[in-house]
Order: sequence, then C-alpha cells, then structure tokens
Amino acid sequence: MDLFSHSWRALRAAIAALPDEEFDQLSGCTGWLVRDLVCHLVIDAQDVLITLVTPAASEPTADAVTYWELQDAPPTGEDPLDALIPRLAAAYGEPRWLKFHLHDVGSAAGRAAELADPALRVSTQDKVLTAGDYLSAYVLEWTLHHLDLTAHLPSAAGPPAETLAAARTSLEKIAGAAFPASFSDEAALRIGTGRRRPTDAEQAAPGDLAAKLPLVLG
Repeated sequence: MDLFSHSWRALRAAIAALPDEEFDQLSGCTGWLVRDLVCHLVIDAQDVLITLVTPAASEPTADAVTYWELQDAPPTGEDPLDALIPRLAAAYGEPRWLKFHLHDVGSAAGRAAELADPALRVSTQDKVLTAGDYLSAYVLEWTLHHLDLTAHLPSAAGPPAETLAAARTSLEKIAGAAFPASFSDEAALRIGTGRRRPTDAEQAAPGDLAAKLPLVLG
C-alpha cells in the first residue's frame, strides 16, 4: 500500500513539473505523445476509484501477479481505446487543464488507496482480488508509465528506486524467472516489457528468459 502511494505521488509530481512544451514530445508508449500518456493516467486514476468502491463477495480469483495477462503482441496504437486517448488528450487544449484534471482525480485516487482496507475484496475486469493485491499490481503500472514519461525526457524526474525494485520483482514473478543481476532495475523493466531493445551484451545475458521476452502486459 505504501509503495502504491509512493509510486503514484512520484509520477504525478514528475508530470506537474513538466514544461508545457514537453507535453508534445514522444512518450514511451507506441503512438502516444506525453499528453496522451497523461490522459491515460487520468483514466487509470478513475479506474482505481471505481474499483475501490466495487466490493465483491466471492473469493479472490487473482492476486497482484495473476492480475496481469500476457498478450501475444505489443500494442500498435490501433486498438479502439488506445486510438481514443489522443483525441481525448487533444480536447484538453492547454497542458494546464490536463495537469489540473490529473491532480484532481489523481489526488482522490491516492486518498482512496490510503483509506482502503487491504483485505477488502474488489472486482475489476471480471476478476476478484483484495484491495491490497490490486494496489500492489498498480505499482508496476505506475512505474512502467513513469518510465514511459521519461523515455524521451531525460531531464524529467524518474521513478523512485524503491518502486523500480518492486516493479522488477513483480515482472520477474510474472515471467517466472529472474533477470540477470547485471541488469539495472530500469533496464530489466524496459527490456523485459519491450520498451527498448537490448544491447548485444544484454541480448545474450537473459539466458532461458530471452525466449519469453518481451512480456506484453494487459
């Protein structure tokens, strides 16, 4: 729960500090500019709020690891929802309105997470899981999108070391194998999810894990 709050605050702070012109730069998400990514995060924050007030009576069917489903191919930006995001983002006009909406909804999502009972069972995407597991899964979501935010913005603040390490651990559990110790947490996350190509040295390092990469999360 603490890592959720830590990762979410760091991501929102990095966005709040961006100059307006950087909202038109490419993000690490295929087909999306930074403003599109921020718009997606507004929707993510809404999803957190909705899920935390959608209790379930049945036993959990997923946890923080099995919440994620591996997809066959990376996103192309042509999925109807993915394609909708740039249109929504453009409708905001000035970046300040996107910043305001993310601050408004994002702060509410952060407070809801802090107040949530970790043992509460919630329902989302036809899955039932505890609020604690749901919020733990989002540490990976926030951290990966923080890396997407900074992919072409080297001056922007990156994810905290603690959340990078936690996200790496989560990705290794999803993969069922560990990344080489020579990989930094950031490299493991970027290479592991196909966000960047490995160097020649990195290409040889993963061993048995190489056949499973990239891990496309959905």
